[in-house]
Amino acid sequence: MQTVPFNPSQLHHAFTLSNGKTLKYCSLPALKNIGIDSVSRLPISIRIILESLIRNTDDHRITFEHVQQLANWQPNAPRNEEIPFMVARVVLQDFTGVPLLCDLAAMRNVAEEMGKPAKAIEPLVPVDLVVDHSVMVDFYNSPDALEKNMAMEFKRNGERYQFLKWGMQAFDTFKVVPPGFGIVHQVNLEYLFPGIQEKDGMAYPDTLVGTDSHTTMINALGVVGWGVGGIEAEAAMLGQPLYILTPDVVGVHLSGKLQEGMTATDLVLTVTELLRKEKVVGKFVEFFGEGAKHLSLPDRATLANMAPEYGATMGFFPVDEVTLEYMRGTGRQDIDIEACEAYFRAQDMFGIPTAGEIDYSQVVELDLDSVRPSLAGPKRPQDRIALPNMHDSFTSLFSESIASGGFNKDASELDKRYSTSCPLIPVVNNDSPQPQRPMARQEVEMIDNRLETPVGDSGEHCTTPSSIDLGHGDVLIAAITSCTNTSNPSVLLAAGLLAKKAVALGLSVHPRVKTSLAPGSRVVPEYLEAAGLLGSLETLGFGVTAFGCTTCIGNAGDLRPEYNQSIVENDIVAAAVLSGNRNFEARIHPNIRANFLASPPLVVAFALAGTVNINLDKDPLGTSKDGKPVYLKDLWPTNSEIQALLGKAMNPAVFRDKYSDFSKDNKLWTDIESAKGLVYDWPKSTYIAKPPFFSDFTMQPKAVAPITDARALMLLGNSVTTDHISPAGSFSSDSPAGQYLISHDVQQSDFNTYGSRRGNHDVMIRGTFANVRVKNLMLPPTEDGSRIEGGFTLLDGKQVAVYDAAMEYMQRGTQTIIFAGEEYGTGSSRDWAAKGTLLLGVGAVIAQSYERIHRSNLVGMGVLPLQFVDGASYSSLNITGEETFSILGVDSSMQPRQQFTLAITRKDGSVDKVPVLSRIDTPIEVEYYRHGGILPYVLRDILAKA
Repeated sequence: MQTVPFNPSQLHHAFTLSNGKTLKYCSLPALKNIGIDSVSRLPISIRIILESLIRNTDDHRITFEHVQQLANWQPNAPRNEEIPFMVARVVLQDFTGVPLLCDLAAMRNVAEEMGKPAKAIEPLVPVDLVVDHSVMVDFYNSPDALEKNMAMEFKRNGERYQFLKWGMQAFDTFKVVPPGFGIVHQVNLEYLFPGIQEKDGMAYPDTLVGTDSHTTMINALGVVGWGVGGIEAEAAMLGQPLYILTPDVVGVHLSGKLQEGMTATDLVLTVTELLRKEKVVGKFVEFFGEGAKHLSLPDRATLANMAPEYGATMGFFPVDEVTLEYMRGTGRQDIDIEACEAYFRAQDMFGIPTAGEIDYSQVVELDLDSVRPSLAGPKRPQDRIALPNMHDSFTSLFSESIASGGFNKDASELDKRYSTSCPLIPVVNNDSPQPQRPMARQEVEMIDNRLETPVGDSGEHCTTPSSIDLGHGDVLIAAITSCTNTSNPSVLLAAGLLAKKAVALGLSVHPRVKTSLAPGSRVVPEYLEAAGLLGSLETLGFGVTAFGCTTCIGNAGDLRPEYNQSIVENDIVAAAVLSGNRNFEARIHPNIRANFLASPPLVVAFALAGTVNINLDKDPLGTSKDGKPVYLKDLWPTNSEIQALLGKAMNPAVFRDKYSDFSKDNKLWTDIESAKGLVYDWPKSTYIAKPPFFSDFTMQPKAVAPITDARALMLLGNSVTTDHISPAGSFSSDSPAGQYLISHDVQQSDFNTYGSRRGNHDVMIRGTFANVRVKNLMLPPTEDGSRIEGGFTLLDGKQVAVYDAAMEYMQRGTQTIIFAGEEYGTGSSRDWAAKGTLLLGVGAVIAQSYERIHRSNLVGMGVLPLQFVDGASYSSLNITGEETFSILGVDSSMQPRQQFTLAITRKDGSVDKVPVLSRIDTPIEVEYYRHGGILPYVLRDILAKA
């Protein structure tokens, strides 16, 4: 056993490439030389994290004890140890990336003020931001739709893009892929992935985190990585480890092969259904076996992409020959491909494991031969429907209760048709007319967590239709969208082949259907054109509308106003079919309730059929020009037809050309003028503002302030999401954020969304706890027993906006506390849910339990998370909001998971004392809290060394 201090150099080995270059690496097989048993039966993903621990051991944050713990990982041991994981790089999308750049820019202001070089503030790992979340499908089915949508995108987001261009020239390790090039995960796959990383002659695996849940797509290339919140990503950027609980690893054994005509989409929807039932939430998933070995890289990427939908932290495939072949096909350099292979072979990590080679926590079996054509929906991605069952499923769901996943409609209404007429009804989130019907919880959240199409921007005008009517199950949006599928040439070629056959037979798409093709890469239309298929897709309305996320994240744009009116007035259950990864009700469009995930060729097929209330196995989807019924089987391409065209999709020269110059063919981006220099001067803007997190920064942290005589700001229930805390959608003119923008001469039509304004804290602080669905139980019930919704609280007995109360308390010098129930902070890992809480002056949150990432984010921003113990809650303690509170024991000597005392002073002067548990869980988190958060902690560390 190891008896002397561990030094990673003890494990350094080397390999030499064909060009004579020698690279060192930390050898995992050599661990046996220092007394650690062979790691050859560990899951590959665990070994990659183990290598990071070894290489980054510093006897402070990462110790030899951490190495030993992970090297001795057991498949079914208790999971109570955290791993400090250092990643090689970070990827961002624009919505989450802009506020991180604001923080970096503000740190440089501090450095300059303290006489330190501005360049001392620099991401310590490479950071790539891909602008993909801002484009919307305002225009479609026209030759100039792409040009018009991009022009609208730049009109809406010019100030944000100016700031990003400044960041590109100010930071050496911060790169931006401009708008109009693709989706972050597809760009990551096709371009950003380096094979292996190399620094100072040391080779190591590519690892990363990204600020988007579908970062897992990169797992297909053998890269360990997943989506995190902005605060965690910022910490990684600045050289801090991510602390993750030692995971279970579920092995998914794929056997057999897909039958003729099956797609990767059919496979991933089957896997999502299967793994949801197996409860893999929070676990690593590794695919292995002969079936996995023979999947193409794009098929693997489709499976990895939807890890969040089946609940896993990752959906991982080890590096093998398929990985190398993909690197060749996408134009990577030969020497990089050689280095990747040499590294993983040297580490005994090359190749897809066979059955019995690896010890997994659990093994799940799937025979690929069992996969059948599928869709998923109408409200959740795990609710798979076999294609032949679509008619029966929709008919059944139409009248089932909402609690059962249905639409709660009278079955006799299913076949009714409704006319469409003017005038325009604006559809803008909270101002949208909403049916008087109960809504599922995820629908409520998604209505408020989507982008807005400002009325009048889209070019849609109210017209008097000649013969268009609407009915239940009508397809109103058909979108080939999302990196999940547009990264996969086989399904896009299949869509093109199906379209070509349909056009040849004289079929067309009904004018009520809003069609779009929004690839995740500029490579896609190149190979569709080379294959002779793009023209057929355009004929059916599937011309390129954008290069970005679009419909998959809710950027579908609006429907025609007369359709909105008819849907709302008649409570029509309209449908969308998309090749995306999420389909929560109201995510795609607030008025479309039935949303189905499907492969690109099925998207085209349902657009032709015009309805989801159909069995495409036996019902015709149209009539040919000679009057004959046309069935799906008449259009569906064979595997050999697709295979014959795949060579056109993997042309290295095309990939090199499209990724060689981001200024090429992008005049909108090159024409943007931006500030220069290393330090940002913060010009007047309602999108970008200097964040206040370092306003009173000193090199020595202040003593931890006690929390005394605090008041309750809110009393919240169970399962309060980060969207309740910090909404992403639009807001009204009478909200605090709306009033702020109006006072700065911004018209309501130009408000955009909270998400787009995350670079301005003055907007975001006013949006904190301003979700129109949040219920503060301090407010008394109404006469009918219901609760007032919206961002309100009580101040001196009067109902006021949470923001106004918080500012008044801060003016008085009074601290505040948020009380909550179970699962506080569920949902997306939104950093502004913690940042906004801090800026409202909240000193502590006391809840019954927390979602893991939000708890971590609160600590990261210097807010104290506390937890009731012994089954207590604020309701069991009869807390009403009229009390004052002190938390006894909070000082600079605090320890991880320390028990404090909550002193409750009642209105009558009596005092109750109850124990509460500090959820500052680790020693490094104690340090973060002492420093006022992770950002001041890191900044002090950097400036001390500058």
